[in-house]
Amino acid sequence: MVATARIDIRDLVTGSGPFGPSEVHAVVTQLGSDVAAHRDLRAAVRELEAVSERSPAASVKLGVCQRLLGKTRDAVETLKSADGGALALFHAGLAHAAEAAHDKACELFEAARKAGYDAAACVAASAESLRGLGKVDEAKKAIDALGADAEKSADCLAARAGVLADEGAAPGKVAEILEKAIGIDPGHPGALFLMGMIADRVGNEDDARGYYERSLARYPASVGALINLGILYEDKDDFAKAQQCYRRVLEAYPDHPRARLFLKDSSASSDMQMDEQELRQRDRLDQVLCLPVSDFELSVRSRNCLQKMGIHTLGDLARTSEEEILASKNFGETSLVEIKEMLASKGLTLGQIAQPSAVTEAVELEPVEVSADEQEVLGMPLTDLNLSVRARKCTTKLGIMTVGDLIRRTAEDLLECKNFGVTSLNEVREKLSERGLKLRGD
Repeated sequence: MVATARIDIRDLVTGSGPFGPSEVHAVVTQLGSDVAAHRDLRAAVRELEAVSERSPAASVKLGVCQRLLGKTRDAVETLKSADGGALALFHAGLAHAAEAAHDKACELFEAARKAGYDAAACVAASAESLRGLGKVDEAKKAIDALGADAEKSADCLAARAGVLADEGAAPGKVAEILEKAIGIDPGHPGALFLMGMIADRVGNEDDARGYYERSLARYPASVGALINLGILYEDKDDFAKAQQCYRRVLEAYPDHPRARLFLKDSSASSDMQMDEQELRQRDRLDQVLCLPVSDFELSVRSRNCLQKMGIHTLGDLARTSEEEILASKNFGETSLVEIKEMLASKGLTLGQIAQPSAVTEAVELEPVEVSADEQEVLGMPLTDLNLSVRARKCTTKLGIMTVGDLIRRTAEDLLECKNFGVTSLNEVREKLSERGLKLRGD
């Protein structure tokens, strides 16, 4: 494959040269392969935004590039003052579709087609908006009307696969069509995203991550792919990458509720992971402290002195100061050096651990009293609570299948599950509260 020549994005966008579908495709390709391209595009957009009186042609360039950066609301406004050509109409449609204004998007796609934009691309984009409106039959008819041309278009094949998925077709049949789309365009974001969803639903998380990652090489990034990929990263305890995904969504949509929720929960889970590491380190230390001193080679004098002092483990020694050791009869400098060397071999020192504080007796929680009305909902499947994907995955891992199973758990039980943070806990409490229920211990 011949490598695509690098273009000067800033000059292309701010200059007076041609700017059509082929130039847009070149920009999109470079964005996915060159880190500097994203910076150059942002700079070009800022430069055009600073111009108070732009020509219609400049508005086309600015609006298209704003959409590529995920600034769809700005793109919608900018393209209103564009030249009304096919390129402007098509990208205005895409910007409206991203804002869920699907009726307006369909109008713009039809106008773009009549103005000479690629018919297959317009029909496929319109079909996606029709799916967004729940008009699956209309989407199917629009694609079928293209006839053989639909089979040559990756856009149309991806849209057809989406329609089949909406109709409940077998995943294998949907994947077969998506593979055809990817065969035509290996980087098609829509086809790759749907393949990722199929793999995700059947538990092939590695394949799903691969498809989502490939789909994000094209701009603008799919919000669905970013959210789903973030969740998969969290399942691998890669919270840094997960948070990058959520932040990319928030860059384009600062008020996106799921991205804000997941970023907050991911940050909490990341902190929890650090706490778990500390607990593991503490557990290892506890194991070392429990080692009996009789396991080590000590002189008879040292062994007898320790026995008289009631010191039986390394923990006992770590709680004893050097002064206390030397105060023991017959315990001299030679024995002290011997003891220190023994402790040092396990990373310990004399007096390292302070005397433990008095242990407070644990308060036993009384069982939650469940009313007769509440008893009726205890057998409800947990899916009836409509929990978020993350909360649902965590409860499944804990073997919680019904509402009754859930209220028998404490908040601490749920928080022990990987990736179940405070946000998810509050969500569960809210769902239970709506039914007059609560977790054990709440």
